[in-house]
Amino acid sequence: MKTGSVSNQKPTMGRCENGAARDMIGARPGKIGDGRTMTELRAVSGDITRLAADAIVNAANTSLLGGGGVDGAIHRAAGPELLAACRKLNGCETGYAKATPGFRLPAKWVFHAVGPVWRGGGHNEDQLLASCYRRCLELAREHQARSIAFPAISTGIYGFPARRAAEIAVGAVRASATPNGVEEVDFVCFDSDTLLIYEELLAGPGESDRQ
Repeated sequence: MKTGSVSNQKPTMGRCENGAARDMIGARPGKIGDGRTMTELRAVSGDITRLAADAIVNAANTSLLGGGGVDGAIHRAAGPELLAACRKLNGCETGYAKATPGFRLPAKWVFHAVGPVWRGGGHNEDQLLASCYRRCLELAREHQARSIAFPAISTGIYGFPARRAAEIAVGAVRASATPNGVEEVDFVCFDSDTLLIYEELLAGPGESDRQ
């Protein structure tokens, strides 16, 4: 397989709450597939709460009761119904994810993934982070979500190194998206440095390309 063509600084168009093009900048699109289903991977910069994907992923904490950063933004945009739904889930362990409806969000579903706190790399952080992405893609299959948007899980206050986290994210998604029936994946980057990392990774070959 070959990575798709690149058109830097041009907006990636998609559905928005009001039907207009979403206000995001796309970079380094690529495609993976098994010969029957193709999955498009994109890096974008913008507001994940405005994205009308079938599902968006929340970088949650173990309580699932809201917090700062992406977590707080998603709870504010979804409305109080989201918190009420999360209370019924009785928390979530690190490396796992649970689903709720999107309520007032354009997205139909929110998958609440609990990433690991970076503790130097010797406490299964890599495995736990990869597990978050895999579990979200399994939830996508269970809820028939064909498009999904991920934030950069664990790279905020949890301190996971950005490049290392992105490599894990892209690797896990490349391995698991197509088998779970996901056709579109957006990696939503909160700053230009993170976007550049994902641009580079999505422009490079996946594991299947090297075999």
